[in-house]
Order: sequence, then C-alpha cells, then structure tokens
Amino acid sequence: MLLEMKVPSPGESISEVEIAEWLVEDGEYVEKDQSIAEIDSDKATLELPAEESGIIKIVVGDGETVAVGDVVCIIDTSIKGESKVKSNQDEVIEAPKSVVKSTVDLGGVKATPLASAIISEHDISTKDVKGTGEAGKITKSDVIDAINGISTDGPRGTSRKKMSSLRRKIASRLVTVKNETAMLTTFNEVDMTAIFEIRKQYKDQFKEKYAVGLGFMSFFTKAVTTALQEFKDVNAMIDGNEVIHHNYVDIGIAVSAPKGLMVPVVRNAELMNFQEVESEIKRLAVKARDGKITINEMLGGTFTITNGGVFGSMLSTPIINPPQSAILGMHNIVERPIAIEGKVEVRPIMYVALSYDHRIIDGRESVGFLVRVKECLENPSEHLMGGDIVRFLGL
Repeated sequence: MLLEMKVPSPGESISEVEIAEWLVEDGEYVEKDQSIAEIDSDKATLELPAEESGIIKIVVGDGETVAVGDVVCIIDTSIKGESKVKSNQDEVIEAPKSVVKSTVDLGGVKATPLASAIISEHDISTKDVKGTGEAGKITKSDVIDAINGISTDGPRGTSRKKMSSLRRKIASRLVTVKNETAMLTTFNEVDMTAIFEIRKQYKDQFKEKYAVGLGFMSFFTKAVTTALQEFKDVNAMIDGNEVIHHNYVDIGIAVSAPKGLMVPVVRNAELMNFQEVESEIKRLAVKARDGKITINEMLGGTFTITNGGVFGSMLSTPIINPPQSAILGMHNIVERPIAIEGKVEVRPIMYVALSYDHRIIDGRESVGFLVRVKECLENPSEHLMGGDIVRFLGL
C-alpha cells in the first residue's frame, strides 16, 4: 500500500511551510512515528513523524515551500525493510524493524544521519561545525555552511544561505511594525538592590522547595502585571477603528532559540505567584530552545518582555510584537555611582526601556507605566509582596 504523507496544519492562520531538512534519505526504511523531516513555519520549527513503517520516497526537496495539505513523501507500507541502529558500543548493526534514531552520536556531538554522512565524506571535524538543530544537534545545512566557510578564499570569501520561513516572517513583521505603528521608546533606570537582597536571602530555600531558581524574570513579570492593571491602555491593541482592552495579562517572554527569536506566552500571569511564574518561564524557555515549542504556546499575548541583558546589552529600543501595543526591554545590571540622600553610593543599576505605539498610548501612560514598574522593582516587598516576603514566596 502506498501512503501519501501530507503537510499537517501547524496552527491556525498558517497556510504554508518550508521543508527545512529531511532527516532520512530517499529509499530508506522508516519506522512509524520516526522523525523524518524538520519543517519551518512562520512561527516555529517542527518535526514531521512518519505515519506508518515502510520505504520512503521523497517528492519535495530541502528548502522547498509547500502548502498545508500538499504531499511531501510517499511510504510503501507493503515493504518490510531493515533499519540501521546504533548499538551501545557505537557499532552499526542490522536489525529488522528496529526503532530508527534520527540522531547520530559523533563522539558526544549529536547530528542528523545526513549531516553525519557528509561529515564523514568530507573528513570534517565536528569542532568546526556549529549545530543549530534541536539541543545543538548538527544538521545538513550546518555542515554545508562549515564546508563553505572552510573553502572560502581567505578573508574575502562569502557564502549564501536561504532564509528560513521563520526568519523571513520575523523580518517581515519587524518592517511592518516600523512602517505601520507610531513607535516611541521611553527609558528609566532601576536600582536592583532590594531584589538582590531578597534573592540572596531566599533563593536557596526557594530552589530547594520548588526545584526552580528565584530569578529576575518573576520580579519583572509581577511588576509588569501590576502596572498593566493600572495603565490599561498599555495592555490593549488596535483592531481597525476600535481599541480592544484585555482584562487579563498574557506575557510573552522573548527567547533566543537556534532557529530564531521565539516568544512563548505565560497565560494569566496576573494570577500567578512567583513560583508559578518561574516554573512556567523555565518550561517554555526549555521547549523553545529544544525546538519543541508548539504553535499554541506562542499564540496570543497582550504584552512582551525581552531581556537583552543576558547578551550584555546596556540599552536598546525593543520593537513591538504586533498586535500588541508595548514591549519592555530589560538590560544588563552594572554597578553605577548614584546619589542617595545627598551621598554617592554604588548600586546595581539596570536601564529599562518601554517601546509603545503612540496611536493608542499617550506619553503620560507610557511614562507612568514605566515609573510604576520601577517602583515595584525597587521596593518589591511593599508593592509586590504585601510586606510579607516569606508568605508571597511560599516559604
């Protein structure tokens, strides 16, 4: 029986995807549920599992864009083949109908089977290849990039690579935001001393009880949800000639993933405590970085937080994530001299930035919102924890 495998719908409003890479070769025997390809949508990279076992015939090449519902391969289920598996002794053995792994271990470095074959053929060291796949796995395109880099003519060499569907969508959205919104940015600085002291005193107890760290993101998320409930225009969006206000707060947390920027969403963050915020952010961030985030986990969001500080950024103007109307940018924390009651003291300071759509948010609201966030962060015990730190941390 010949089974036609069609592109499944990754999510609402997505009409086409790109075949990022086939993880198997044409004519290879595949097992049911084995990952046979990676597909890029404009929101995420997903794996395509085989629907049945059999010999695969690939009809769409790497890098091609196909519509949802198009046939990308055919599996002949009448043929019972043999699969190559890797034993615990790293020896390749033949075994009928064994589970096929879509990852090859190259001395502690993971790679797709096609990438492994190219590495072997060209005698390339895995140290020269940067893996961009799931959990740092080396893909075929990574190896080709490495080959092009090695073979270039000195410092004047160039290489060319097609932009992924996700990267093209991000580029298009960024240009749209700049062209279609009246985006402005307001700045402030936050003295992080109080948060440092709370984390120093309670982080060990917090981690021991909840198995998750007490990071900065929970403080920022709770400060933002507090401010959003007071400055409701910042938690709104424009729909035609109408303004939609949300009575809930879904916070998008920008995460840098191998395939590009991902923004998973923490739902109803205003109802969460510190432990719930930290646990949910960790869960979503790990899934995004491992390429396992789902479309539904990135849909929606009423406000976004992005942290350029993890990369060393001192100050930036983050770009709004449409259709949202504002985004908060966090930056690195640096010890700076500041005036405290007429005396100069050295304090851990972070510059923060709020980019907002001036069509819906006036200067008073934007500045007031950021000042409120600053107040919450500089005195979290009073503004976020009701004066009872232990109870609010659940310790």
